[in-house]
Amino acid sequence: MITTWLNAFYSIQPDTSNPAQRVSFGTSGHRGSSLAGSFNELHILAIAQAVVDYCQQADISGPLFLGLDTHALSRPAWDVVLQVLVANQIAVFVATERGVTATPLVSRAILAHNAQHPTDLADGLIITPSHNPPEDGGIKYNTPDGGPADSDVTDWIEARANQYLQKQCAEVKRMDLQDALSQVQEYNYVAHYVAELGQVVDLPAIRQSGLKLGVDPMGGTGLPVWQALALDPAFNITVVNTSQAADFAFMPPDHDGRIRMDCSSPAAMANLLKIRQQFDLSLANDPDADRHGIVDAAGLMNPNHFLCVCVDYLLTYRPLWSKSLKIGKTLVTSSLMDRIVAAHDRELYEVPVGFKWFVKGLHQSWLAFAGEESAGASLLTFDGQTWTTDKDGIALCLLAAEISAVTGLTPSQYYAKLTEQYGRPYYRRIDAPATAEQKAVFKTLTVAHITATELAGEPIELVLLNAPGNGASIGGIKVCTENGWFAARPSGTEALYKIYAESFISEQHLQQLIDEGQTLLNL
Repeated sequence: MITTWLNAFYSIQPDTSNPAQRVSFGTSGHRGSSLAGSFNELHILAIAQAVVDYCQQADISGPLFLGLDTHALSRPAWDVVLQVLVANQIAVFVATERGVTATPLVSRAILAHNAQHPTDLADGLIITPSHNPPEDGGIKYNTPDGGPADSDVTDWIEARANQYLQKQCAEVKRMDLQDALSQVQEYNYVAHYVAELGQVVDLPAIRQSGLKLGVDPMGGTGLPVWQALALDPAFNITVVNTSQAADFAFMPPDHDGRIRMDCSSPAAMANLLKIRQQFDLSLANDPDADRHGIVDAAGLMNPNHFLCVCVDYLLTYRPLWSKSLKIGKTLVTSSLMDRIVAAHDRELYEVPVGFKWFVKGLHQSWLAFAGEESAGASLLTFDGQTWTTDKDGIALCLLAAEISAVTGLTPSQYYAKLTEQYGRPYYRRIDAPATAEQKAVFKTLTVAHITATELAGEPIELVLLNAPGNGASIGGIKVCTENGWFAARPSGTEALYKIYAESFISEQHLQQLIDEGQTLLNL
């Protein structure tokens, strides 16, 4: 199977007249499949050269930190990127012994370099399709602020890459792989990251707690980091899965029968859930380690629940954080977080889906914490300085251990206390089929489109087309009442739209929100 994917990577020529086979940057870079003609050698050549061109016109003259995960297509794509970068005389930092590199480690490396070299700014490329199936590939660009590139940057790179693709990359500079490898510089991402972790997580509290921690890197880039931490016996860490097989054959199938390394999915996390009684806490990351999975005696925590626990805990146990610091969330993250933030007399910063919206706030250190409902988050250091501007699943897993060590509560027990105080939310996300014409309707929506005055038995208080935090379009709509909300936005890649809803009343009320919300849309 792997051989088939690799052969397709090199042999299939994308059809540029087919939009599905052109370069397309979503919220997390360009992703695709070599078999489908959407992630092939020509795509990577075009994207790498386009990134070089962007850096030249943006006056980004420093080195580039290059990372990759354990998907089968990541290494060949990494090879191609390296050939193009070095041919264009870009100084490239790669992991020691050319190993895999987690997303947060690349973000941390960029920020650390740029703090010391403000006139020679570095950036990064990470070869990963995140938690997507084994046959998929992905590539994302991180700007000198250390985080995923904003839309104006990715739009520029996408357009330039497709120009190269149109000409079969005839104008792309490329050199021999071995010559390129001889010119790279090695960087010990793991050693630097582990040495600095104490700036963001209370490691002494974890060491002294006696907590027994089980960790499943799910075949990904978190493995060398967790192995390095496990060398300290005081952490009491057992890495329960050390496999890095590129076909991820050790993974149980996800809810739809496909293999997907999603650490927020109970089906994909079945291996860890089976042995959770052996540990006080069990922790997991997806292949590029930008997402976190938290398991305690009650089972796998819903990401929304854990993010709320993090916010309440951090606003209680980070005394050096200024009162002016804001808490970031996406519009479809639980409104329980809104109530917690208000109770702490802090300001909420609510943005559309996509971690890129948090990068500026984290980089400029006015966002204390930023999280999204898909199990991605980052936070500032103890003294309110930037840690990472991309999602850090490793730090969030360790934060779960810190929370238990300091409070004596499991994350689930902590969440139960929050719901007693602020109310219990019932939350659901589902996908609904949608034609291209129906998806196009979202672009024409206005507040006037919602003519009803009630939703699920309560007066409609707010209709949102733009995020309150930054005013950016949410690409869909959100309708709010006192005790619930409904949101919908079209998928960028599939023939469906995503529905989100939350009720603070009951499961029955939640279903009513979903049913009536779909009727309101009138697609």
